[in-house]
Amino acid sequence: MVYTSSSNSASQRSRTRSELSTMPSLFAIKDDSAFPAPDAVYNWRVYSLAFCASMGASMFGYDSAFIGGAITLPSFVSRFGLGTSSSEQAATLSANIVSTFQAGCFFGAIFISYLAEKFGLKFPLLACGLVYNIGTVVQVASAGSIGMIYAGRALTGLAVGASTLVVPQYISECSPPAIRGRLIGIFEIVLQFSQIVGFWVNYGVNQNISGTLDAQWRIPFGLQLIPGTFLTALMFLQPESPRWLIKNGKTEEAIRSLSKIRCLPREDDYISWEVDAVKEQLLNESESGTSRPLGAKLKEMFKSGNRNRLALGMSFMMLQNLSGINALNYYSPRIFKSIGFSGTSVGLLATGVFGIVKALATLVFMCFGIDVLGRRKSMLIGSSGALVAMFYLGGYSKVSGSFNHTVVQDGGAYIAIIMIYVFAVFYAMSWNGIPWVFCAEVFPTGIRSVCLLFTTCTQWLGQFIIVYSTPYMMNNITYGTFLFFGGFLVVGTLVVFFLMPETKGLSLEDMDILFNIKGLAITQRRKADEIIGSQRAAENVVNLKEKTEHAIQIESV
Repeated sequence: MVYTSSSNSASQRSRTRSELSTMPSLFAIKDDSAFPAPDAVYNWRVYSLAFCASMGASMFGYDSAFIGGAITLPSFVSRFGLGTSSSEQAATLSANIVSTFQAGCFFGAIFISYLAEKFGLKFPLLACGLVYNIGTVVQVASAGSIGMIYAGRALTGLAVGASTLVVPQYISECSPPAIRGRLIGIFEIVLQFSQIVGFWVNYGVNQNISGTLDAQWRIPFGLQLIPGTFLTALMFLQPESPRWLIKNGKTEEAIRSLSKIRCLPREDDYISWEVDAVKEQLLNESESGTSRPLGAKLKEMFKSGNRNRLALGMSFMMLQNLSGINALNYYSPRIFKSIGFSGTSVGLLATGVFGIVKALATLVFMCFGIDVLGRRKSMLIGSSGALVAMFYLGGYSKVSGSFNHTVVQDGGAYIAIIMIYVFAVFYAMSWNGIPWVFCAEVFPTGIRSVCLLFTTCTQWLGQFIIVYSTPYMMNNITYGTFLFFGGFLVVGTLVVFFLMPETKGLSLEDMDILFNIKGLAITQRRKADEIIGSQRAAENVVNLKEKTEHAIQIESV
């Protein structure tokens, strides 16, 4: 299709973007697409949309942070009989309370894929907020009934597992191409800062509310209502995904939605181009197999060039959990106690500082680091730093005997605390976000949704295994818990070095070239760049020939 103003306005917008990209700003927008967007597209509404949808990440972040400290509060221990249990019984209860959430997440990710395909992305997110709130009410209403805690945790898990699959997709489908990564990054930033709230709420109620009052544990549990309510209320005001609307034959509604999000008139050339681009992409996806039955997609998924991507994605999601981060997220007060810092308030305080360090490190890296160092180098540096910290914690716990008795808070103990924060920084630049980015960008269009379902379920399965096992590991293998996680960080480093090619800067289409090249990861990117460069050179020759022939025809006329 030819747009009346595309030749001049697109060229002008391209020059504007080029000039903007040369400005000394870390947040400059560079739009290299075929039809550069007008400035009006980069407005407050698109950022607001990303923030509203990211309330799903807030549910995830707060829940993963508050539960480990909440179950150590004196009022919770007393109300649910944890204080009179043996260490083995207490470990079982803690594992069940925490891991029931992950089980719910696993099945939530599976169930939501059907709902999102049939009803769109907005409705499932509204439902996620409602289900999450129901689960919260069930937990708060449990007056000593551990069964109600389990049921409530399972419901909140269903909602969180579903939202982690839908929210990044919703933001992506509503975002202008030039700032899509930045907007999806809001998901991770909201998650991390919600974790800070979860960590510090426990410290606040422990310091200010008597351990004899149920309010001490009910407040942290009840605050789950805030992100759940925000998700439902704020998403009610947001439009449906334009891509889903076009896919389901609702083009006029999609145009209205895009006009609102982009702050452009419905008849604007850019809106017309964007709608036609989505239609063309949907046609290409249909030809590449998106509309085929599930069995055909699974067969395609295990073909050469695809199965290696899927194996890497699932491996990264599992290794992310085996790095030990979720043991720290969910059981950090107990882990701080294991290196000699006893007392509920001391453990919760140290946990709160851990949350701040991890969130700030994530914010800095997501804004300024990931596209400078690249995926591969960031993973190698981060893994190396994290494994050093984890092995120190294991060695200190063994030498000091901190799992067996209270130790003197000497220099070695304080270095152990520092090492937990060092681990948080190096984890933030590697295993925290890169596995999610990698999985989002490497899979072929026709089977992407199925591959993401596999990798997301692997993530929640890994979390379930780790959070269920950690209390038993700390009881039975004590200092070996840290060595276990450190050992898998070594495995992760080797997997990255030998098998993970650099994907920074490649288009989604070029991923097929990269992952069909044989050999070690360290040489795959170089070979891919050579192939892509030769292809583009050939295309330039063809384009130059066509322009020359066109010029000759004009002169002859």
